[in-house]
Amino acid sequence: MKAVQINKYGGYDVLEVNENATKPKTGEEQVLVEVYAVSINPFDYKVRSGMYKNMMPLKFPSTVGGDFAGVVKEVSEGVYDLKVGDEVYGSANVFSGGSGSFADFTVAPAINLARKPKNADFIEAAALPLVGSSAVQALEEHIKLQNGPTFAKASAGKQKILIHGGAGGIGHIAIQLAKTLGSYVATTVSTDDKEFVKKLGADEVVDYKLQKFEEILKDFDAIFDTVGGETTSRSFKVMKKGGMLVSMVGQPDAKLASEYGVTAIGQGSKVNTQHLNRLAELVETGKIRVNIDKVFLLGEIKEAFKYQEEGHLRGKVVLEVKK
Repeated sequence: MKAVQINKYGGYDVLEVNENATKPKTGEEQVLVEVYAVSINPFDYKVRSGMYKNMMPLKFPSTVGGDFAGVVKEVSEGVYDLKVGDEVYGSANVFSGGSGSFADFTVAPAINLARKPKNADFIEAAALPLVGSSAVQALEEHIKLQNGPTFAKASAGKQKILIHGGAGGIGHIAIQLAKTLGSYVATTVSTDDKEFVKKLGADEVVDYKLQKFEEILKDFDAIFDTVGGETTSRSFKVMKKGGMLVSMVGQPDAKLASEYGVTAIGQGSKVNTQHLNRLAELVETGKIRVNIDKVFLLGEIKEAFKYQEEGHLRGKVVLEVKK
């Protein structure tokens, strides 16, 4: 089978398309899927570059990728909720027991996939697993946004949330989810992305290239940060006491959080059946729609990673594996 693999850590030049890769075999409670589409996440190129090699070393050659959508070809012992022929989506990340998704076939634990949304094609479904699960986990489980305030009352009775990086993969899903949950949503984006996030439902948009959000915004109940760095530390200034900050980019400064009287955590996202089923419900009811920035073929993997790493994306980059 065809698979995108690496034999060493490095830039996108280390990516190779192996036309004769070994087809993965299922273990207990795993599923074999014929892959139709996959998508790139920042985590993928961080793994490829060796950022996690001390904590989670790869065994080379290693098939890259996590997010995928496809059709179930085989279920192993212990899998009861899925059957051959089901159209599914999820993660086959090697660190979560998968075989890597950027291939004609992938193996993944059944707990890391679910039936894809009925109204999403394979391209759209492949774009959703990590970014959608991240948004659901942060907003519904950690911050606990819901219709009607659960923090101190905000203006018009709505919770106020600031989402950093609103045009990106996670951010553009989070804006839509926060609006679905009845929140007042502010977001930080570059100049070119202002209209894009307004169409997603953002109530207030800050151009981070021209404005300092901490001089404009105040009294926010929650912050979801997909940017990191100094953006995280500056964010405490706009929060209410008792608020919640969730970062996708490292652990926030505990001392600063204590000084401002807020809870701040770094989130490790979980792509699991529970999150994927919730995501499918949101997509099927029209509450969330993933934006596809660009589609490449699997053989264009180097170009796809280059585009992902060098550009300011609106949503996700997807690779089509099978039509």
